[in-house]
Amino acid sequence: MRMQPTAGAILLTTDQTIAGIYQPDTKTGRPIPLFSSGVAAGFPSPAEDYIERSLDLNELMIANPAATYFIRVAGESMTGAGINHDDIVVVDRSVPPTSGRIVIAVINGELTIKRLINNQHTCALIAEHPDFPPVQIPEDTELEIWGVVTYAIHKL
Repeated sequence: MRMQPTAGAILLTTDQTIAGIYQPDTKTGRPIPLFSSGVAAGFPSPAEDYIERSLDLNELMIANPAATYFIRVAGESMTGAGINHDDIVVVDRSVPPTSGRIVIAVINGELTIKRLINNQHTCALIAEHPDFPPVQIPEDTELEIWGVVTYAIHKL
C-alpha cells in the first residue's frame, strides 16, 4: 500500500465520484468586502459600516498554490460530509493525508473522493452516505493519495 501525495497522472477511468480536475488561477483575483462582524439573520443593519478589508477567495482557500487543484464532484457518496453532486472541492497535496481526512485517492486505477481511515488494524476509504459501503484496503493493494480536501464549494 502506497500512501503519499503524488503529482498525479492522467487516469482513463474514475469511480464516477470525480467529474473533472482543474488547476487554480491565482494570478487573477477579485477581492470582495470582508465584514468584521457577524451578519444577523433577523433585522438588517447598515453593513457598509462594518467592512474590515477586502478578501480574495484565493487568499482564503489556497494555502499552497503550487500544490492545489480543484475537482468537480460527481455522485452522492459524500453528501453526509456536506459534499454534493456538482460541488467543487479544493484539494491540497501538501496537507498530510492523516486518518479522518477527506482525500482524493486512487485505488485499483480508480479516482475517488472518500474519508481515509488508517490505523494499526485497518485502512479503508469511507463514503459519507449509507448507500455506499466502505472500501477496505488490503495490505497488498496500491493506494495513492492525490491530496486532502480542504474546502467544498457549492450553490445553496
